[in-house]
Amino acid sequence: MTELVEHGQLFIGGELTDPLGKDVIEVVSPHTEEVIGRVPHASPADVDRAVAAARQAFDEGPWPRLTLDERIAVVTRIKDGIAARHEEIARVISSENGSPYSWSVLAQALGAMMVWDAAITVARDFPYEERRDGVLGRILVRREPVGVVAAVVPWNVPQFVAAAKLAPALLTGCTVVLKPSPESPLDAYLLAEIAREAGLPEGVLSILPADREVSEYLVGHPGVDKVSFTGSVAAGKRVMEVAARNLTRVTLELGGKSAAVVLPDADVETAVAGIVPAAWMNNGQACVAQTRILLPRSRYDEFADAFAAAASALVVGDPLDPATQVGPLVARRQQQRNLDYIRIGQEEGAKILTGGGRPPGLDRGWYVEPTLFGDVDNSMRVAREEIFGPVICLLPYGDESEALKIANDSDYGLSGSVWTADVEHGIEVARQVRTGTYSVNTFSLDMLGPFGGYKNSGLGREFGPEGYGEYLEHKMIHLPAGWEG
Repeated sequence: MTELVEHGQLFIGGELTDPLGKDVIEVVSPHTEEVIGRVPHASPADVDRAVAAARQAFDEGPWPRLTLDERIAVVTRIKDGIAARHEEIARVISSENGSPYSWSVLAQALGAMMVWDAAITVARDFPYEERRDGVLGRILVRREPVGVVAAVVPWNVPQFVAAAKLAPALLTGCTVVLKPSPESPLDAYLLAEIAREAGLPEGVLSILPADREVSEYLVGHPGVDKVSFTGSVAAGKRVMEVAARNLTRVTLELGGKSAAVVLPDADVETAVAGIVPAAWMNNGQACVAQTRILLPRSRYDEFADAFAAAASALVVGDPLDPATQVGPLVARRQQQRNLDYIRIGQEEGAKILTGGGRPPGLDRGWYVEPTLFGDVDNSMRVAREEIFGPVICLLPYGDESEALKIANDSDYGLSGSVWTADVEHGIEVARQVRTGTYSVNTFSLDMLGPFGGYKNSGLGREFGPEGYGEYLEHKMIHLPAGWEG
């Protein structure tokens, strides 16, 4: 993306429409610090139009009244459209948020396609109706679409998260107003093109790039039945507060400070090869990143040296270069945040094993070196607060009970992993860690299982039947005595 990309209209109700406001969002390359795109900034009046279109489409339009197979056919065309354009989508995302292109292809674009595909699988087998024996007779339990959904997605994995919200919402028969981040709105226009070509009916989908103020207006809109939000804990709490005014249903996928527990019997090469990409994925800008690496004191130096060597070997550079493993951070503020935490970690007594500043030779762009802190205590801010960047901590522990205590001593509970020669024992460790997603000798997310967090990491689930059900209401119908229809 070397040419300036400009969009002059908003995607409202399935059509490109002139915005009612005059504000513009400028998209700045985190690599060159130059403007690479301009899109309209949606106004509250635009939100009103989008919600009204979604409301009418849900209350009176065909979408929720189509058969499941008819909705699946449209959603399958969206999935296929993403697959056909996955390289283009990956390039756009890497240009706007700094995600390494190789990672964008797999996680941002093809990963999004997999989310759409998994949701279709869930939709086919989901129990929309069931009959039960009640206390007073037979009852029919129905699961019906919740209505108009406000889906607010972040800048770090925009298509992946959009898919996690849009796919189940659309398949259940809901209508959606999608609000992409002002840092990464360009890929949303590709999604709009794909959705329109797939044949979504009028009013079913709107896409409104905007800042937090307009997001808050959308979340608090009385025409919205459900909010699905991914972002920071602070923003998530505000979303919950605003949505509560209308008792709007809320799903929140928030931050993390996940611990990778390396047990004394773990193989060094296996642990390092698995944890390093899980820690520095997407330049460390991932809520599930394994940012606390817990090492046994009995082998601490051995593991620390191996992790430091691997981190120092990561290739930093232009996100569009296929060889790049760590690109720039999304914005100058994020670069400064990471540099501030590096300073804080040193002041707290943590030892820098590698990194610690801007990469040499990269004077332009919002880069921070892959940085590894050693000898970190879990009370330090760098171990407790979500930094959201390439700054990772090594924490020594004595025995397994101390490792579990450290892993659970967090305000977050989103993800985690354990690394051991004994898989059965690893599963026992996994059962004792208070987190929503956990891996043994690997790190992954499975789109057919529930994803979400304990504690401050969120509310509700995405993916799998559990996430699909977040877009459905339950209705109980009492059947007349003796009727066996």
